[in-house]
Amino acid sequence: MRQKFSIANFLVATAAAVLVHGAASAGAADVQVKDSVPNRYTVQKGDTLWGISGRFLKEPWRWPEIWRMNREQIKNPHLIYPGDVIVLDKLDGQWRLSLERPATRLSPSVRVSPLDVDAIPAIPAGDIEPYLSRPLITGPEGLADAPQIIAGRDARVVRGEGDFVYAIGTDAKAGELWHIYRQGREFRSIDGAELLGVEQRYLGTAKVERFAQVSTLRIVAASEEILIGDRLVPAPRGQLLSYVPHAPSRPVNGRIIATNRDAIEAARGWIVTLDKGARDGLDIGTVLAIYRVVPPIPDPRPSREPDQIALYPQEWTPEPTRFFQPERLLDVPDERSGLLFVFRVFDRVAYAIVLNTTDPVFVGDYVRNP
Repeated sequence: MRQKFSIANFLVATAAAVLVHGAASAGAADVQVKDSVPNRYTVQKGDTLWGISGRFLKEPWRWPEIWRMNREQIKNPHLIYPGDVIVLDKLDGQWRLSLERPATRLSPSVRVSPLDVDAIPAIPAGDIEPYLSRPLITGPEGLADAPQIIAGRDARVVRGEGDFVYAIGTDAKAGELWHIYRQGREFRSIDGAELLGVEQRYLGTAKVERFAQVSTLRIVAASEEILIGDRLVPAPRGQLLSYVPHAPSRPVNGRIIATNRDAIEAARGWIVTLDKGARDGLDIGTVLAIYRVVPPIPDPRPSREPDQIALYPQEWTPEPTRFFQPERLLDVPDERSGLLFVFRVFDRVAYAIVLNTTDPVFVGDYVRNP
């Protein structure tokens, strides 16, 4: 049975040790193993590479740095199966995880190879699968040229699951399943000056019952009410992806510009929107640290600066001048408050899930290399 995880605790069960370690990564030599770490572990059904790495490492998301895999294997590490043994050792002073399979005697026999579907995944991806395909960001033009729902079977304004609707523009080559969208929020830079993208809000899924100039569709799932004028986008075909956690390939200094619930602050398991995307080096699996800005604090130490004079030119002022010391402030370094995991990337915007936090996460917080 596949290990069960809800979206609220996605990756959190094994990420508890990840949060407070803020040093910048400098390669596998910096990877720290846990105290009293085992040197061997037998893979069980339901395990994930993230979970296994959490048994060995203080920062489980850094497991690709010490696995003995090449770049392609790390991208799609479907090489480990229940019964395999994971070994932790050192090579040239650096920790490494490797795979050990028991030797078998060669004799005439039928060769049996495990199927990819039996291999353990990088992370428990089943619960975030909908979020990998449904969020959609477009340019200012939105979905103006996409197929459109133009009518229902009766005069009702609102449609829902099980209802039939009529649409134009659907193409049989795109398949029977279509996602339903409506234009949502505009995502802008934190200062509001630059438009980064327009969110198309996922409303539900419909199945084409009959293709024609005016096609008939049945709504098979609805998360919100469906209205005349809503747009249709072909549902992406199922694909096997490996969501391997890793640090960004280059320095990132971004901001959180929105949450999925239009709240000012977010917590563990929430979805947030970042003002960085593919052009900034983000891809699926990028792990970023969250930092909050601490306002400057008053300096309590006595000042050695001379007093300044404040002038009050008004005639009614009893004292035309007075002496004072201007307030002196101390800058405080930004504080790391959490980690997030990027799971959907567009050109200039990305969606991420908050893995863990020590404090509330606010719109406007910074995201940087962990």
